[in-house]
Amino acid sequence: MKFFETSKYYSLKKSTYINLRWIGIIGQIASIYLVYFYFNFEFDFLYSNVIIFFGILSNFYLIFIYKKTQLTERSALIFLLIDIFQLGALIYLTGGIVNPFVIFILIPSVFASSNLGFKTNILIVATTTLIIIFLTFYSRELPSPINNHFHVDDYYYYSIPVALIIALMFLNYFAIVFGSESRLRKEALNKMEVVMAKEHEMLSLGGQAAAAAHSLGTPLSTIKIITQELKQQLKNNKTVIQDIDLLSSQVERCNEILKRLSLNPNEEDDFIDVNLSIRDYIKEIVTSFKETSSKEFILDFGQDLNEKKMTKSIEIVYGLRNFIGNANKFSSKKIFITLKSDYEQTEVIIEDDGKGYPNDILSKIGEPYLKSLNYSNKEKTGLGLGIFIGKTLLEKNFASINCRNSKTRSGAKVNIKWKNKDLFNI
Repeated sequence: MKFFETSKYYSLKKSTYINLRWIGIIGQIASIYLVYFYFNFEFDFLYSNVIIFFGILSNFYLIFIYKKTQLTERSALIFLLIDIFQLGALIYLTGGIVNPFVIFILIPSVFASSNLGFKTNILIVATTTLIIIFLTFYSRELPSPINNHFHVDDYYYYSIPVALIIALMFLNYFAIVFGSESRLRKEALNKMEVVMAKEHEMLSLGGQAAAAAHSLGTPLSTIKIITQELKQQLKNNKTVIQDIDLLSSQVERCNEILKRLSLNPNEEDDFIDVNLSIRDYIKEIVTSFKETSSKEFILDFGQDLNEKKMTKSIEIVYGLRNFIGNANKFSSKKIFITLKSDYEQTEVIIEDDGKGYPNDILSKIGEPYLKSLNYSNKEKTGLGLGIFIGKTLLEKNFASINCRNSKTRSGAKVNIKWKNKDLFNI
């Protein structure tokens, strides 16, 4: 079943947007009433009130008629365009581009850039730019008596819209980039949390697994009998016989696991639940990969001088497994794992004989959702989530990670280093 992915769609929280619009409307009312009644400036006071009233009506529409708690991207676009035109109309009546409040016309586009999609942002930026250009050439004069004494050189006058447009492009570019990166990182972190939740869920099975052992015994016995019958019937088909033998061996393995659980429901997992040295953790991880991989794992523990056991940590195990799994996936034939430790620090070096990291993403290794444009084998390329998850988990546990291409091998190289005082006090 393919589930609907909400992260691919954009929306705005209606209540937040309504509050922001009220702040803007109250500011507009305060400005024109202060200027008209306190400073006694003359301008189109009636038309200005009509324009502000239109903004108030649109906000009431959002409160009482628009029933959704989130504004869809289309609805957000419509109301943001209303905001831009409403503010543009007020600026038109009160001096145009030389009105200092013209800077506020950038706010809707900047707000949209961090919350809405790329195409929507392009449309809002283009509209804002056109409004700025229009206000440069067409507008009423500044409120009198300011317009009687106000005059600026043409160079200064036209530099105002130029500066506003440059600021608009600059602010929106960075808001779009940072907003996109933030969303990707949040999505990747959510996936990492799901993975770790599953790991913790496995640890909490305990008695449930023991109870299931009794229920699973009968179906597994049935499967075993059927495999024996199939083996007799298809004894001339060597390819199928190999698959049947593999199935039979896996049934035997399940039976052994269930037998252990039945005899001792409280038995702990020798890998997850027992404190081991970093060397033992690496051996267990490599063993798990050897069951499904035909590649050669070359382990070098010659410089491991520290046999101290570390407190069990799912995060460290899963982080190491991700990097070793990446090496297994992208290597040609061999994976090299070196462990160096003394009384000060511990270092794990993972190398492979593959093609290494593509040069165009080498400086960004560790970021989620990376795609190389130059990698020849598209089937083997990933999204960088494995490295991101592994790096995040290990760095949370005081490791320093350095990913680069190996100088001695043809493939990638990952250096994972801890200070012993951090590693063994986790």
